[in-house]
Amino acid sequence: MGAVAGTQAQCAILAAGLSKRMGEPKLLLQLEGEPLVRRAMAASRDFPIIVVVSRALAGSVTPAEGVTIVLNDEPERGMTHSLMLADRAASDRTIPLAVLLGDTPLVDAALVRRVVDALGDADVAYPVRGDVPGHPVVFGPRPRAAIATLPEGDTLRTLRSDARWRRVEVPIDDDRPFADVDTPEDLARLRSLMER
Repeated sequence: MGAVAGTQAQCAILAAGLSKRMGEPKLLLQLEGEPLVRRAMAASRDFPIIVVVSRALAGSVTPAEGVTIVLNDEPERGMTHSLMLADRAASDRTIPLAVLLGDTPLVDAALVRRVVDALGDADVAYPVRGDVPGHPVVFGPRPRAAIATLPEGDTLRTLRSDARWRRVEVPIDDDRPFADVDTPEDLARLRSLMER
């Protein structure tokens, strides 16, 4: 797992959530025999990867070539704090950063590549179905420079929707960018979907 030579993006996997609704570290739960966090890492395999983890997950994610592990000791500060930590750890802050959530296990490498490639000269790219945005979200250098100014919270929406950025919406007609796992019912539904 790791980077493919000559890539022009990095991937940040935000995996430091508290899993309050799940009641256990959800990113260690399995879908098709693979922990959710490993699925996110596999989806990012074409790029250098930064995985931001909580202390509860730290021992379960092992460093590999092209993979940087960043510990978020304050996951209660929200997703934007994890994004700041990932951005600081990035080896090149002048290229796009594709942000994946560890609990969106249907996102795959082809989708990540498609959204990264769609960015072009724009500032932000993300998949959409109708008016619903999904993941991953790719931030170019201009929005990346604004990451440090984000308020604490649990959404990328503020940065993604900022009126200063030129956005590219990538139409997607399946569930991959939109299915997330927050509760035991969500995981059961996805397992059932994958069995079909």
